[in-house]
Formats: sequence, C-alpha cells, structure tokens
Amino acid sequence: MIEGAARDGVALVTGGTGGIGSAVCKLLAERGSAVAFTYRANAEAADTLTAALTASGVTADSIAADLTDPSTVDGYAETLRARFGAIHTVIHAAGPHIPMIHLSRVDPGRYAQHLGQEAAAFFNVVHAVLPSLRESKGSVVAITTAATHRYPVRDGLSASPKAAVESLVRAFAAEEGRFGVRFNSVGPGMLTEGMAERLISSGELDDRALAVAKANIPLRRFGDAGDVARAAVFLASEQAGFITGQKLDVDGGYGV
Repeated sequence: MIEGAARDGVALVTGGTGGIGSAVCKLLAERGSAVAFTYRANAEAADTLTAALTASGVTADSIAADLTDPSTVDGYAETLRARFGAIHTVIHAAGPHIPMIHLSRVDPGRYAQHLGQEAAAFFNVVHAVLPSLRESKGSVVAITTAATHRYPVRDGLSASPKAAVESLVRAFAAEEGRFGVRFNSVGPGMLTEGMAERLISSGELDDRALAVAKANIPLRRFGDAGDVARAAVFLASEQAGFITGQKLDVDGGYGV
C-alpha cells in the first residue's frame, strides 16, 4: 500500500488516462494499492492502463465518467464501496485541455463551462466519496497548477478555476479534519507531458515562449508527470499524516 496506508480499500484517481493521472495510478499500484480511475472518453488508453496495473499485481477498476454529473459520480462511489469496502485515497487529476488565451477573449459562457469542469467536478467527487473517507480516515489530493501563485499571461482560464479548487481544498481541510480526513493540493509547473505537451504540439507555445518559460525556472528545466505523482502520493500517505490544507508546488522554483 502507499506508505502508512496498508489498509483494505481502494485509491480513486480521476483523470487516470492523462499524463499525470496515469503516472499517479502506476505509482499507487507500485506501492501496493488497489486502484480505480475515471477517464473521459479514451477507452483504448483506459484498457492499456488497466492492463498495466493488473500486470503489476493489484486490482484495478475504471469507468468513463462525466464528473460534472453528480449522479454518475455518486453511482461510481457506491460501486467502489461495494466492491472494495472502502475508499482510502482520492487523487483528483481530471481536467479539460485549456488553451492559452487572454481573459479578455473568454466569453462568460465558456468561463462558466470551465468552472464546472474544474471546481464543480472536484466538489462532486468529494461529495460522493466523503462518507467513505470519513470511515477510512482517508486523504484527498487535488492536482491544480503552480500558476495560482504566479500567474503567467494567457493562463487565467486554467489558473482561476483551479484557484477555486484550491479554496475548496482548504475549506474541506478545515471542516473534515475532525473526522481524520486530510485535503491537500499539488501545483504542477511546466511539464514535458500533459497539457504543456498539447500546447507545444498545437503551436500555442513556440520555441521562443518555451525558452522564456525555462529561463523563469531556477532549475532551468521542465518537470515530468512522475515528479507530480511522487508529490501527490506523498501527500496522500501517512508520511504526510500531519499535513492538511496545504499546497505543494512542483515547479522547479518558478514561484520563488
């Protein structure tokens, strides 16, 4: 199991087929935890990940789910409780691809949509699993962004909804600590996988922009999904058992 969490039950990872989500799933499995994950639509990637997790010797489960639909999320939480007995860890790594765009060009409808896909989706997940987390004295880690601390231009459509998620993390930490449930977040900086890779492929981040981004990072390099996964699994583990309501940026020092 993940350190200190050698107990019956399952770890739930949302957005499991994404770069970060997949790395989290594999690390949890490496630590011996049964893993369940959600994904939006990529069934082929989900099957590949399930096979990899099963081959590592753990039980795996997955579902294609729209996390903005509370009934879907509630139903899956009940399915997991019935199958595994408990949910001891939730790592929320789901989120839409978000283009880099000035906020002045974002219309209210689009902004509301992103708030739903980010903040409301996280709330739906927590609402569904909270009874089980109270029983297991479990832990929640939300993957957000380092950009809520130091805002890059054109990243507001991503960063501001994730700031709402971070606010929920702190609020839940304050309210649920009495039940032994911890809430923290991890803020990825510039990575070689995931959204950054899509932005590079689409041309939204060209060589000049990448050079500027790297120059603003004290370590002078980009991170990878494994860096974020290790931080998230640490915060979910009992090695971090007296840490709650906090955010750990994994950004190479970008926010310094």
